[in-house]
Amino acid sequence: MAQRRANTVRIIAGEWRSRLISFPPAAGLRPTPDRVRETLFNWLGQDLVGKGCLDLFAGSGVLGFEALSRGAREAVLVEASAPVARALAATAARLGARRVRLVTGDALEFAARTHETFDIVFVDPPYGRGLAGEALALLPRLLAPGARVYVEDDRPVDAPPGWRKARSGRAGAVHYCLLEREASDRAGD
Repeated sequence: MAQRRANTVRIIAGEWRSRLISFPPAAGLRPTPDRVRETLFNWLGQDLVGKGCLDLFAGSGVLGFEALSRGAREAVLVEASAPVARALAATAARLGARRVRLVTGDALEFAARTHETFDIVFVDPPYGRGLAGEALALLPRLLAPGARVYVEDDRPVDAPPGWRKARSGRAGAVHYCLLEREASDRAGD
């Protein structure tokens, strides 16, 4: 197998299968490994047609672009770093991704102010800052009925009150899980 260039990650399935995404070096930016993404999209289902996705802390954008590659209706990618956001825009242009919306700004501020709802939310913040828990606290009002939330962190993720861990795994230092709202909490949304 050919060695991959530094600061690139490949889309593993769908319309853009095997296409490479390039991203600039940035503090805390580490794309979700291929093996973990394969597991995640097996959990979510290979066909995401009609699903609205939110990729908080987008980084390389590989989770959002992977969802679009598999037919998602839209992916909103939120990234605070202007250079990384420019790379996301370049990737979207190179792929011809028309169903992507880029938001340059703080992920937590976006989650606090948006009135949109999503079927799938990816929460993969820089490690060691406690941002996953802060993001989860803001998400309930953003979730469509039956929505699922993927969380990745450098330590095991505990399901907050009102949530249940549908699936979880670990690959090296990466801890990841798929969360769902408990039935009683979804009824009130």
